[in-house]
Amino acid sequence: MTEIIFISLAVFLRVLSNPLGNVFQKQLTQRGSHPLWVNFLTYLLLSSVCLVLINFLELGDLSSDFWLYSIVGGIFGAMGNGLLVKALQKGNLSILGPINSYKSIIGLIFGIFLLGEIPNVWGVIGIGIIIYGSYMVLDTTAERFTPALLKNKEIQFRIGAMILTAIEAVFVKKIILASSPTIAFFSWCIFGAMFSFILVLAFRVNLKHEVEKLKIATFKKLLLLIICIGTMQLSTNYVFENMDVGYALSLFQLSILVSVILGYHIFHEKDIRKKIVGSAIMIAGSVIIVLLKGV
Repeated sequence: MTEIIFISLAVFLRVLSNPLGNVFQKQLTQRGSHPLWVNFLTYLLLSSVCLVLINFLELGDLSSDFWLYSIVGGIFGAMGNGLLVKALQKGNLSILGPINSYKSIIGLIFGIFLLGEIPNVWGVIGIGIIIYGSYMVLDTTAERFTPALLKNKEIQFRIGAMILTAIEAVFVKKIILASSPTIAFFSWCIFGAMFSFILVLAFRVNLKHEVEKLKIATFKKLLLLIICIGTMQLSTNYVFENMDVGYALSLFQLSILVSVILGYHIFHEKDIRKKIVGSAIMIAGSVIIVLLKGV
């Protein structure tokens, strides 16, 4: 019973912190910060906290698998989160959030091949319901639910981010299995900072210009952002330790309703009713996946 309570609390924190973090990422880019710079600063500040606390952590003997998974996961995570911030720069939060529902499908596919986690019939039905709900949400765009939607740059960035972070999730689970949720969090922050900095250099982001734009208000948003992202990843790691990746990613889709509501109230995005209905259908699919997992 205690374990169920802790898992439920972790899921609640994950569902709330993820879209809130997206809000702060979008606000920072709207103020002129480069998406890759925002991505790097997030990892950098989180890894700085980790390096201060690392002496209090019992690392033990970490296997070669741990380091391999950390490197690969860091690469996918840095690229995926960089694309996510880029998508949020101009895209609607109430559209980009629900698109993430497809992440559970990707997670299930890679979970089958890399973790041996096989979904049951109800898992497949739940995924079908999630896809139907996403149809209602995406049908509110100018391109509607058609192939033309894929020409939208923000949609392309979000799909790319979704695929990369879904793959990352599998490696995060493998890191947890090779160590612990806390060590995996430290790994996620530090390796993410390393590879996100490489992206900043590769795309020739003007570091001097970005540093000069840092204001007190920016630091406040950054502080709130790292609190959200830190909470999101810690809670994610705890859930991954106690649940299959594919099912966990499906459960995390409950955050799409929060994304739609935040998009409406903060960024004044339109078609709120249809998006809420579509999001509710996706949530129903997530509930089916979770509650009927063992049936």
